[in-house]
Amino acid sequence: MSLTREQKQAVVAEVAEIAAVAHSAIAAEYRGLKVEDLTDLRSEARKEGVYLRVVKNTLAKRALSGTEFDCMSDQLVGPLIFAFSQDDPGAAARLIENFAKDNDRLIPKVISIGGEVLELSELKRLASLPNRDQALAMLMSVMLAPVTKFVRTLNEVPGKFVRTMAAVKDQKS
Repeated sequence: MSLTREQKQAVVAEVAEIAAVAHSAIAAEYRGLKVEDLTDLRSEARKEGVYLRVVKNTLAKRALSGTEFDCMSDQLVGPLIFAFSQDDPGAAARLIENFAKDNDRLIPKVISIGGEVLELSELKRLASLPNRDQALAMLMSVMLAPVTKFVRTLNEVPGKFVRTMAAVKDQKS
């Protein structure tokens, strides 16, 4: 059963709204995947904060026009499922990469971040980007290192004095 004009407009509006605020997008071919596998993929996507949607390519092209993912439009061919990272840029890439390891029927076709299309070989690099919590932890460790070293240096002066006094005491007794 085909969609009515109003339903198509609603789909285009929904995808355009998500694409306007998304950090990255991946289109993957899902031909041959079982319904159970797609259900598992959608469940994982909800957990990871990834918007996942199967959209006809003509509707996707309309939805992506005017967004930073407009560059993907030329490469939209075949049955595609779209994954948009909403929270952190690597979430969709991690989801697609992890799922594609177990299901060889899910094939990434187009990857876009920051208004440009990336090579498919960049999927692994995009998936390895830290999430927000990991990035904050790395930043805090970098900010904490100089302070920690300074405190250790300041603590070394009285520590050295105490060790010297203990050595003098041992020598005299």
